[in-house]
Amino acid sequence: MTSKLFAIAITLSLVLAPGCNKKSGSTVQNSNKVRVGYIGLTCEAPIFAAYEKGFFKEEGLEPELVKCNWSTYKDALALGNFDITHHLVMLFLKPIEQGLDVRFLAGIHRGCLRVQAGVKTNIHTIEDLKGKRVGVPGMGTPPFVFANRVFGTHGIDAAKDITWKVYPAGELGLAIDKGEIDAVANAEPIGSLLIAEGKVRNVADSIMDAPYKDEYCCEVLANGKWVDANPDTAARATRALLKGAKWVETNPKAAAVLAVEKKYLASTPELNTVALARLRYIPSIHLAEESVQTIGRQMQAAKMLSPETDTNALAKRAFMHLPGVTEEWLKTLEVEKIAGAQVSPADDIRLIASLIQRENGGSCCQRKMFDQPDQDAPNLADPDAPCVEKNTVAAQK
Repeated sequence: MTSKLFAIAITLSLVLAPGCNKKSGSTVQNSNKVRVGYIGLTCEAPIFAAYEKGFFKEEGLEPELVKCNWSTYKDALALGNFDITHHLVMLFLKPIEQGLDVRFLAGIHRGCLRVQAGVKTNIHTIEDLKGKRVGVPGMGTPPFVFANRVFGTHGIDAAKDITWKVYPAGELGLAIDKGEIDAVANAEPIGSLLIAEGKVRNVADSIMDAPYKDEYCCEVLANGKWVDANPDTAARATRALLKGAKWVETNPKAAAVLAVEKKYLASTPELNTVALARLRYIPSIHLAEESVQTIGRQMQAAKMLSPETDTNALAKRAFMHLPGVTEEWLKTLEVEKIAGAQVSPADDIRLIASLIQRENGGSCCQRKMFDQPDQDAPNLADPDAPCVEKNTVAAQK
């Protein structure tokens, strides 16, 4: 059953050894030191901005960035290998339901996930996807979870009514071309690239369609014991990350270049700009709390949370308010606006067109550039396995 596969995928990492570079240690109460975890994802731009632009130091903190990997990220946070980060609500709610001690603290950005149908199909609505083949970059990945939510709220049993097929994110368009799948669930920049290439049409879009457009995909979250022992430090670190988010929203081109030039992720400034430009980094506390509630209800409807779970109680346990981290404070928050660091709709289109026209060939390294880390399956048996040449991937499915 898909719901069982999801539960296994989400909880598997809880039995693995921590994968961060730093060893766990005791936290000094009221310490001004803070360890910020990151993987190296496009959407982690506020972490990079807060560190490089000095927003943590403005809050009187001494930050340390701790590089982690997908497979042990959740248990590394819970075990105290780092203190705080921002990450996907949909990936942490199931572990929290099962007892993982982490807390959501504020909203960082809204979603970048889509369900898209091939333009040659007769699929125009969610209901049309019943009985169809849907390609995803991995079982348990954010696109898979989003698609499950969408199906569950439209009366489709994702375990019985959908045939799931796993492809590397960069090969989803090829699988559509070869007729191996009818639709895809993906994240940026793949969604925009497939539309620009004329391969797909949107069926569900988390940045455009209600209720997804009003909820937060990623939120600040922290180790529960650390927050309880260091509420003031946690509040200051959260404010630094929220300022980083507003800086990214104001200067997406500059944020994209910063992340690449400082080698936080393997991409190009152009590709990273395409991905960042579509995300909305508008920090919030109230809407972030509501998002946890909404996502919980829809994950339960999609059979990704236990039917016995009180989702309102789960949301209340998962979200924590901190002193000085309020909507009133956010209204006073100001950041610099760098000349030429914004992206207009026309710029976005030109960036996508330039990426399509670029000779990508069939090389593994070029494909990996499109398989952004936030689209690679964090729960596959071997997420670090060598990739396969482009012209052989779909043929092997």
